[in-house]
Amino acid sequence: MSRAQLALRVSDLEASITFYSKLFDTEPAKRREGYANFAIAEPPLKLVLIEGEPGQETRLDHLGVEVDSTAQVDAATDRLRKADLATSEENDTSCCYALQDKVWVHGPGQEPWEVYVVKADADTLGKSATTASEGCCSTESTCCTPAR
Repeated sequence: MSRAQLALRVSDLEASITFYSKLFDTEPAKRREGYANFAIAEPPLKLVLIEGEPGQETRLDHLGVEVDSTAQVDAATDRLRKADLATSEENDTSCCYALQDKVWVHGPGQEPWEVYVVKADADTLGKSATTASEGCCSTESTCCTPAR
């Protein structure tokens, strides 16, 4: 089953978890320091919340499509390349407390999209043991929002 992913950077993680739990009538599937995600059945959505700076407005971090297998990531990579889109691949990468294979593309407004598969849980937010503000999903990082 594929599902769309929406990753938001939020200033108040606990308030956001409370709000989205009520909005989608479900609890987070995963909670870690500075991070939570919801595996929402209806509509099929992976909602990711990444703790940002206090006082900042919520903003889009990245978008994605979660798929079931590395073969599906590979097929998406081939399809995107054949469509003349610039791709960037990451295999066996640790991002958002998960081991993933993924391919990235950017939309016309430079919005980052990933097609990815979660292969296993990971103990860290990013490629090393870091906090959320310094981790894979920070603006300087290539884990959740790769360089263009």
